[in-house]
Formats: sequence, C-alpha cells, structure tokens
Amino acid sequence: MTQKTRAGQYHLFAMPMGSGGHMAGWRHEEAEPAALMTLGYWQHIARTAERGMFDALFLADSQGFRPIAGVDAFAATDAIRLDPLVLHGALAASTQNLGLVATVSTSYNEPYAIARRLSTLDHVSAGRAAWNVVTSTSENEAHNFGREAHYGHAERYARAEEAIAVCKGLWDGWEDGAVIADKASGVFFEAAKVNGLYHKGEHFCVAGPLTMGRSPQGHPLIVQAGASEEGLELAARTADAVFTSHPTMESGVAFYAGLKKRVAAAGRDPESLRIMTAIQPVPAVTAEQAEAEAKALNEAIPPKLALSYLKTVLGGIDLSRYDLDGPLPELPDSNASLGTRQRIIDMGASGMTLGEIAVAVAASRTSRSLAGTAATIADELERWYEARACDGFVIAPPSLPVMLDRFVDLVVPELQRRGRVRTAYKGSTLRENLGLGRPQSCYTVDPALRAEPEIWQG
Repeated sequence: MTQKTRAGQYHLFAMPMGSGGHMAGWRHEEAEPAALMTLGYWQHIARTAERGMFDALFLADSQGFRPIAGVDAFAATDAIRLDPLVLHGALAASTQNLGLVATVSTSYNEPYAIARRLSTLDHVSAGRAAWNVVTSTSENEAHNFGREAHYGHAERYARAEEAIAVCKGLWDGWEDGAVIADKASGVFFEAAKVNGLYHKGEHFCVAGPLTMGRSPQGHPLIVQAGASEEGLELAARTADAVFTSHPTMESGVAFYAGLKKRVAAAGRDPESLRIMTAIQPVPAVTAEQAEAEAKALNEAIPPKLALSYLKTVLGGIDLSRYDLDGPLPELPDSNASLGTRQRIIDMGASGMTLGEIAVAVAASRTSRSLAGTAATIADELERWYEARACDGFVIAPPSLPVMLDRFVDLVVPELQRRGRVRTAYKGSTLRENLGLGRPQSCYTVDPALRAEPEIWQG
C-alpha cells in the first residue's frame, strides 16, 4: 500500500456491459446471460452497486445493431441493449441513492425529447439523473433513422454542442419556485417564472419551455467520453464528468493533466470536472484464482470474434488478411471514435502483435485489466489516484453479476478500511455525492433574459 499524498475518497461508477465488459464474460460459469432482458437482473446489479456505495450506474448504449461477421461472432452478447432511460426509470424505484447515467445520442435524438426525458428521470429519482452525451459511431444507427450515411465527425460534434446548449436552456426555463400550487389563490404556477427558449440554430429549432418544473439537480449531470480533439474541447466546456479508459497509468496521467488544463482554459474551475477511468477487475480470494479466471476468459474469446470486434471499433477496417503474430498495420482514416483508434495505435507501438491487440480490445475495450486479491486491486487503484490519473474509477466487471458482487464484497471493504470509499451516502442527489454544485437558472441569474426575442416567429 502506498503512502497517501493525495487526500479524498474515490468516486465510483459501475458500468455493466450486458453480461460483462469482457467479450467472453457471459461464458463464466457464474454469469447470467439468459437474464439480460429481465428487470430482476438489472435490479440486482443496481442494488449491489448501491450496497457498494457507488456514485452511479453507467449504462452504455447504441441504437444500431453492430456488424457481425463469422459464425463464432454470434457469441457477441453486446448485440442486446435495453433502452437506458426506460431501464433507469425502473431502477429509480429500486434504489435510493445510486446515480443513474443514461447514454443518449445527440445524432439520433432531438434535444427537446432528451431534455424532457432526463428531467423526468431527475424528478422521479429525486435528483439522481445523468446524461452520457454521445455522438454515435455506428453506420447502422444512421440507417435506422432515415439517413443513407452517418454524420461526419466534425458535424457530429457541432450537433452535440448545440444539443447540449438547447437542453441546458430548456432545463433553465422553469425557475426554482415557479410551481407554487396555492389552493387558496388558485395559482398553480407563476407564469413569469416560466420561460420559452426561442432557439434557432444550425441544427435545431426549439421553442420550449418544458412541460415540468425545474428538476432537483437543476441540470441533470453531463457525462462525456469522447477523446478526439473535438470531444475533449466539448468536455472541457460542458461536462461535469468524463469517462475515459487507458491501458497504462502513464497515458491516464497525461490525459488527466491535459483535460484539466483545457477546463481551466475554458474559464471553468478544473475541480468542477470529475475524470473517471475504466478498470476491469477480476477480484478473487487468492491471486492464483484471479489469474486463472482472467486467463480462462481470454482463452474463451473466439479469434474470429476478436477480429470482428476490432474491425467494428475501428469503423469497418478489416485486418483479417494480416498475420495475427505480426505487428499492427498502418490504419487508414475512418469515421469511428478517434480516441479509441489512437489507443489501439498506442498498443501497437508498445510492441503488441495484431492478435494480442484484438484479444485485448475484445477483452477490455482498451481499459486496464486488473486481476488479483482485494489488497492488490486496492493498491493499484491507490497508485492511479495518487498519480493523478483520475478522480475515481468506472468499474467494468468482466463477468456479471458475479464479479460486481465480488468487487463489492471483497474490494470495497478494503477501500473503506483505507478511507478511500464512503461508508454512507452524504448527499441526496448525484451532484451532492460527487461534490458538484447545483446550477441556477440563467433567468434567475439575469432576469433581463426573460424578454422574448424579436427574432422568434414560431
């Protein structure tokens, strides 16, 4: 255990990827892949995360069916994805303190609908809603929403920034205290405190206001994961938390310092952004058991599936004609995630073969894999936190629910013993538990904004 030089407790997000973050996690003897589409499965995961004092449950999503090639590739359980907002609505009633992070694409959703649904979730969860803002990378997603081709990278981010601004404007529309429900006077709400948006932009035209009062958090939390130049700049200007993944601590340290610097350059306090790095832990009572399970999971990934998945994350680049024991070939440009592409290039530069990279990506999606005892895993988390590679961790169990159960039963008590994880929730909202302030309505800050702009004709 390292000597503490950085005070504070870790923030923890749980990120259940279907039946596990590992591509073969569903094949673990204690995994429950057949229950993926049942509420009971997700209730167990959410309640376990809450028992482990996690800040939030993070649900990834895509509205498209990913390309699948080869007979073996039909073992891919990530083809199944339930709608995160619908699922979180149910989980809000099953938990009391756990934050609920829903992935919603700005490419194939309108901002009014996004703002309304997230505000609803914030109300019914008593202030635990968060929005993972994504721009989509799947070509199939475009085909599901009436487009012949997916938006280009720059257009996706321009659309995302405008969508976030529209949502924040809508969330501000109802000022605090607008709903008074005064039975004696017959006044239900103060009309002067309900403001239209009157937005006309490059991508969206939205009148507003929303159909409900201001939510408990003011704005549901904004979470992002983009690692391209556009993604980092957008996060620096707009995000409350950033989810990232790094195969090495050194790359995490560089990312952390660079993004905090961008936040300051955007005129924000660097401490107003929480940077969360993904860890894929295989906890066990003994090191031998943990290492054996990690090895067995990697060996259970069919080679065709590993290459198929690598092709997908690289935006359709087919590497099947190259020698698996040879180096990563030069990658052409694509319309996929630039951050993920760069991390794969970095793996190749470190000396990993194409086959090793394919298995590593299929196993952990470029996150740090970590097999060991509770003390070993706690030591590694301490090392990353002390080095300022993150403000907390996104725990992506390789197999579910078994390895989330183990993390909570084995690792969390060790982290609590070290004073790094809370023993009770202190706040009533996700913002409070993350130590983030509640934004005021812009109309409360500047009442002059209440005037209806003359340009609006709708």
